[in-house]
Amino acid sequence: MKYSRVFINSMAYELAPVVVSSSELEQRLAPLYQKFRIPMGQLAALTGIRERRWWPLGHQLSDGAIAAANKALNETGLKATDLGAVVYTGVCRDQHEPATACRIAAALGVGRDSAIYDISNACLGVLSGILDIANRIELGQIRAGLVVSCESARDIVDATIERMLEEPTMQNFAQSLATLTGGSGAVAVLLTDGSFNLATARNHQLLGASQLAAPEHHQLCQWGLQEAGNRLYREFMRTDAVALLKEGVELAKQTWQHFLGQREWLASQVDKVICHQVGAANRKQVLSALQIPEEKEFPTFAELGNMGTVSLPVSAAIAHDQGFLRPGDQVSFLGIGSGLNCMMLGLRW
Repeated sequence: MKYSRVFINSMAYELAPVVVSSSELEQRLAPLYQKFRIPMGQLAALTGIRERRWWPLGHQLSDGAIAAANKALNETGLKATDLGAVVYTGVCRDQHEPATACRIAAALGVGRDSAIYDISNACLGVLSGILDIANRIELGQIRAGLVVSCESARDIVDATIERMLEEPTMQNFAQSLATLTGGSGAVAVLLTDGSFNLATARNHQLLGASQLAAPEHHQLCQWGLQEAGNRLYREFMRTDAVALLKEGVELAKQTWQHFLGQREWLASQVDKVICHQVGAANRKQVLSALQIPEEKEFPTFAELGNMGTVSLPVSAAIAHDQGFLRPGDQVSFLGIGSGLNCMMLGLRW
C-alpha cells in the first residue's frame, strides 16, 4: 500500500483520570501471592508497568471518544460536516449494535453523507481505521475522515482478579498476567487529503503500509464472554504470553522486511519508531529482533500500561508534544495484535 495524498493533521487524546498502581493490584491479590510465596513488586518487575489509568465507574466509552474527537476538530478548525467518514475502532464498545461510531457522529454533528461504522482488529484497530480512511482519501472518495477509539480496562481487570482468587493456580496466574497491564484512554486521528486550510501545524504525510498475518495463532490471546450459569455470562481474558511473544516477534521480523522493501528504505533510514505498548519484555525483544536501537523508540507503558488500540497513537501524540518526533523525520508505526496480525505504517513527520 502506497499513498501520495494522505495526511494526519491531528492525533488528539484523552487519558483516563483514575491512576491505578501495580502495587494496588497486587494488594488485591495478596492471598494468591501468599499461597505461592510471590514477593510483592513482581507485577512491575515482570512487565515494567508501574501504573495505568482507568475511567471512573459508569463511564460510557463513546464519551471518551467524543471528547478526543472534539479536541481534534478544535485543533484543526475542520467542521464536522467536512468529515466523509467516522470510524470507531476500539476493542471496547458501547453495545453490540448500533455501531458505537453512530453516537459519536451524532454528538459531533456530521453530515448525512458521511460513512459511519465500527472496525474491530484487536490492538490494531486504530491502524486499521487509519488505512481504511487513507484508502478512501487516496481514491478521491472523501477529503477528510476521523478514526476514534476509547478503551477501558477496569471491568476486565476486576473480573480477572476475581477469577485469579477463585482459582488460585500458577497456570491461571501466568495466563492472567497480561490482562493486569491494561490501561484506559481515548484517541481521535484526523486525516485529510491536504486540501484544507487548517489551523494546525501538524501535517504528517502517510507514505505507505505493510501488513502480514498469522491467523493460525488466533487462540494465543482471547478476550470475550464465557458461560457462568443459566443465561449468565462473565468476561474473561487469557493470554499465553510466552508463545504470543515468540510468534509475534517472528511475524514482526517478516513484516519489517516487507515494509522496508516496499518503502525502499534501509533500516538506518527510519529515524524514529512508535510501537504498540505492551511491556518491557516485549519492547526489548521486538526492538532487538528488528535491530532497532532503543533510543529510536518512545515508550509510554510504564505510566500508561497497555491501552489496546489507543496505545500506539497516544504514544505518537505524546512523542510529538515532547519533541521526540520532529518535522521531516521518517517514522514507522509498528503494530502487533492478537490474531496474529502485524501492521507497519511509514510516515514523513
